[in-house]
Amino acid sequence: MKKITAILIALSFFACSQEKLPEGVLSEDKMVEVMIDIHLAEGLVSTFPIHYDSSRVLYPLFEKEVFKKHQLSDSVFVRSLEYYMRDARFMDRLYARTIDSLHVIEKEGNNNQ
Repeated sequence: MKKITAILIALSFFACSQEKLPEGVLSEDKMVEVMIDIHLAEGLVSTFPIHYDSSRVLYPLFEKEVFKKHQLSDSVFVRSLEYYMRDARFMDRLYARTIDSLHVIEKEGNNNQ
């Protein structure tokens, strides 16, 4: 009975992961790539010796460059974010991948110094 339950759970996870994305929603891999660059932009702006109000003006310019780099509009990113946020476990997985990648980037940066 335990084996059957385990198989059913595994199949349900597989079926959920194979769900077709709605049109205009980024794939999980692309979403992680964009989130990495978004967080790098946020981190960069936070290092500038400027007032908070100035950083609120500057950040959208960096965000726009991230979207340009990935050839997408802000509305596609927002739509994708809203789609993935419907499932907290899925969003946790996206952020875990994003954080892991940011740690690798940080480690590579520290090794190059």
